Amino acid sequence: MPEVLIERPEQPRARFLFAHGAGAPMDSEFMQAIAAGLCARGIEVIRFEFPYMAERRSGGSRRPPNRMPQLQDCFRERIDQAVKEGDKLPLAIGGKSMGGRVASLLAQEYFDRELVAGLVCLGYPFHPRGKPDKLRTGHLLTLTCPTLIVQGSRDPLGSAGEVAGYGLPEAIRVEWLEDGDHDLKPRRASGFTREQHWQAAVDAVAGFILRPPES
Repeated sequence: MPEVLIERPEQPRARFLFAHGAGAPMDSEFMQAIAAGLCARGIEVIRFEFPYMAERRSGGSRRPPNRMPQLQDCFRERIDQAVKEGDKLPLAIGGKSMGGRVASLLAQEYFDRELVAGLVCLGYPFHPRGKPDKLRTGHLLTLTCPTLIVQGSRDPLGSAGEVAGYGLPEAIRVEWLEDGDHDLKPRRASGFTREQHWQAAVDAVAGFILRPPES
């Protein structure tokens, strides 16, 4: 497996640096579906893995995620590499769950330096599972970097009812997927399918990344 996976359309209009969540690698079914969908919309998608996940591939035991400083250092390296491409494509950063959280801790710094145009989080872990009082929102409250969070309405790490009370700033737009869980999957009785919600996520993310610069 290469260090990065890149989906590049013939004439890319933007670039998205896309990190995986805590439990699944960069080539999971979810990551594959979102990356392919965005590429079809004219967005180059770069996927990579954090050190602990890469070590799993090399025959290591199932390892927990690295500590946050190491995760951030890894993400910084990937941002620097993406910026050095030299083609001036607008760059968005983000990821699934934990990957989006790591990106969210870096987004404002790189936005202020005019290196990143936006942040995308798919299933943001607003709090640990079963611990709604341990919020991971402090840094979000001061964000001015344009941000899109695509969230299932019954996500156990931040449901629609919970997030409504967090006082998120105007820079953050939350796109709700009805009855979706942390992987954006709805229950059969909802009338929606996983594929519909994943396509809705692609549509929302593509629209956000390809938005006019002034919006």
